[in-house]
Amino acid sequence: MTYVSNEDNLQASIELKDEERQPCEIWTRVMGYHRPLTSFNHGKQSEFHERKYFTEKRIKLD
Repeated sequence: MTYVSNEDNLQASIELKDEERQPCEIWTRVMGYHRPLTSFNHGKQSEFHERKYFTEKRIKLD
């Protein structure tokens, strides 16, 4: 007997066509408040796409 969860059944039954999908709206923090990226001018949008993200590594304490 194979166990299949309801979540697996739900994911298998939902399939969207490309024309049914919506673009995801990206918000970012600028000058102390959040705004959607679509409201930026072309220069600010290109600055946003040039950002480099990093994660800080833990230092090893002896």
